[in-house]
Amino acid sequence: MIFVLTGAGVSVESGLETFRDPGGLWDKVSVMDVASKAGFQRDPDLVYKFYNERRRKLAEAKPNNAHLALAQLARKGIPMALVTQNVDDLHERAGSKKVIHMHGQLKRALCQSCRKSIRWDKDLGPEDSCPACGGRLRPDVVWFGEEPYRMKDIERELKRADVFVSIGTSGTVYPAAAFVNMAKKLGAFTVELNIQPSLTRSEFDDGFYGPASRVVPEWVSSILFKRNGTKKPK
Repeated sequence: MIFVLTGAGVSVESGLETFRDPGGLWDKVSVMDVASKAGFQRDPDLVYKFYNERRRKLAEAKPNNAHLALAQLARKGIPMALVTQNVDDLHERAGSKKVIHMHGQLKRALCQSCRKSIRWDKDLGPEDSCPACGGRLRPDVVWFGEEPYRMKDIERELKRADVFVSIGTSGTVYPAAAFVNMAKKLGAFTVELNIQPSLTRSEFDDGFYGPASRVVPEWVSSILFKRNGTKKPK
């Protein structure tokens, strides 16, 4: 089974900004102002504005060849788990099923009272309330200091993995940054696909570097050729 972990680098060619790269989102706004409970309590209008802008940009974005290649891998019957740190829905729009969003999703809102998560495609503001209990809604995105979603499911899939692949991640955000070490200790072959080697490059058995829209389809093609018992054409 192949365990795939994706980060912001897989979506950058679709026009979505990364967080930690030079010129990224955290160079433009204080992370604790828009990605923490304290920031939301202090200035909810700023937080709503930040995520509304990102939701609008997501509506204009389209899956790139990296998203499409990963969806093809599953369609060809390759057993895989797809876990993403991204809050966009480009994997789903490319055709991937059962994606685990460990950091939540831009197109969902979370009730602070009953914790119900609901689909939300439009702007979100203080006037919006939970349809179930009337409570205040916030973006359903995991903020700093909060527990990522579905960690038990992720750990179960890591234990099943024969191959662990990290795509477009910085290797600095925990707990995701520790997944490669966990997978390696469990006997998985580890591969990094990234624009450049990450800070955790030494943990990987192999690495391929360049734009995600190029290296991910190339890697997927190599997997499919191996599965079919044929040699990749030169």
